[in-house]
Amino acid sequence: MTVALPRPVAGRLTLRRPRPGLTAATAVLALALTAVAWPSLFAGDPLAADPLHVLEAPSAAHWFGTDQLGRDVFDRVVHGARHSLSIGVAATVIAVGAGILLGLLAGLTHKAADEVLSRGFDALAAFPLVLLALLFIAIAGTGTVSLIVAIGIATLPHYARVVRAQTLVVRRAPYVTHAVAFGASRTRLVLRHVLPNVLGPIPVLAMIGLGEAVLIAAGLSFLGLGPQPPSPEWGAMLSEGRGYLHIAWWASVLPGCAVTATVISLTVIGRHLQNRFEGRHQ
Repeated sequence: MTVALPRPVAGRLTLRRPRPGLTAATAVLALALTAVAWPSLFAGDPLAADPLHVLEAPSAAHWFGTDQLGRDVFDRVVHGARHSLSIGVAATVIAVGAGILLGLLAGLTHKAADEVLSRGFDALAAFPLVLLALLFIAIAGTGTVSLIVAIGIATLPHYARVVRAQTLVVRRAPYVTHAVAFGASRTRLVLRHVLPNVLGPIPVLAMIGLGEAVLIAAGLSFLGLGPQPPSPEWGAMLSEGRGYLHIAWWASVLPGCAVTATVISLTVIGRHLQNRFEGRHQ
């Protein structure tokens, strides 16, 4: 006697396609975050100089070689992750926080105030981000704090415009109209009904914007407008090593690779999250 086995139902099991790019990006970002949290786990003192081993090529003793002062480039790149990512995160927090406040204000106030704020967002967004940051630094001066605030202000309009657009939609939603009819206070209306429903795309945009902030920070530090030597910041390391590029390429190229890998990883993960949020994930 033979027993008939149940036939598999088509479409019940869906295998996801492998995503090597996303996997690689996640691995790179995990390494970067580990370097931010525990740099001593991978590297030694980034400021320790050895005049007897100046501009040595990558080797088993010095994986990324040494710079013009005999400092280990690998140690400096690992410790530089904390400096570069901290600047990017702080600038993104400023941009997101101020963008949410100004976007809510534009979307909930009278038409005249909305018009003024919207034109201000458009005017700021019309400038290249680096030029806008340079303008602020020219007024406030150089340094890490000025760099963070400058990047935050330069990237603020993008978040503010998104929050404003979301607010204009949510304020006309039936549940908001009902809350107003039942006498909800303005503060309760904003905090409980409007704000939670306009923040949906912001974390995704912030992930993508973080990569942009890290890249801008590295570029401005390369120009000498951020953390100053001997701080092991990736952009500053690029600037220090450019004078020796023809004889010691590793002093500039490898910090540049760290910037590139981190920014690409943040962008890949951010785009993946954006696709999932928009329902385009397969």
